[in-house]
Amino acid sequence: MIHDFNRKRIREIMIGITGICLISSCVSTKNVTYFQDLSPAKRSELETVAKFTEPIIQPDDILSITINTTDPQSTAIVNQPSTTILTYGTFRQDITGFIVDKNGEIKITQLGTVKVGGLTTFEARERITKLARKELKDPAVSVRFANFKVSVLGEVNRPGSYNVSNEKVNILDVLSLAGDLTIYGKRENITVIRELNNKKEIGRLNLNTTDIFNNPFYYLKQNDIVYVEPNKAKVISVNAGARTTAAVLISAISTIVLIFTRLN
Repeated sequence: MIHDFNRKRIREIMIGITGICLISSCVSTKNVTYFQDLSPAKRSELETVAKFTEPIIQPDDILSITINTTDPQSTAIVNQPSTTILTYGTFRQDITGFIVDKNGEIKITQLGTVKVGGLTTFEARERITKLARKELKDPAVSVRFANFKVSVLGEVNRPGSYNVSNEKVNILDVLSLAGDLTIYGKRENITVIRELNNKKEIGRLNLNTTDIFNNPFYYLKQNDIVYVEPNKAKVISVNAGARTTAAVLISAISTIVLIFTRLN
């Protein structure tokens, strides 16, 4: 009678352990699809209402500046930017442009020192054009960021830092550059880390709803960091070793129970 009770008790423990292991391996996949609330009626009304603000030129930015006139020889002297080598881990990139110094200034041959820090590229173009008119005939000036960099970390297929040629870049553009989220990416909690005036700002984006288009962090700024958090399935896969150990333990217990029942 006592032996039967012990065998019954051991079987109950085994069933409990097995149940816990099975429950821990169950993962929901309902949050994989983007914009789940985009119904046909809402699709016709949807508009991007997130406000885009032009990025501001800051120290250490690299600007691509081109000045064209009817006399190519006169502008050839002006258009002499330096080349900067940027290194992101094992990735190296050579960027040609004018470096903004700590005072927010750049030096252009023949035009001298130009204060561009705190301006948009449009405002910088207007300022450089005004100076160029004093030295050149009918100058046409182009100014854009040469190092508009955004970093993507976490559960994406190609994590890394990306230089973007277009200043009006949004979260979907950058995730596309990074090869989209992996199946383990947590789509309802994308984190954007931004530094502005030496202060950190953190935004949250949910790819599962169309509310993302209203989010102030929908449009990214230079040097933003995008982090994709792993979902529950990833956490479970990382802990696969622990589950394997548990499976071995269950097998050992089963063997012990079998031996115990045979001996009794």
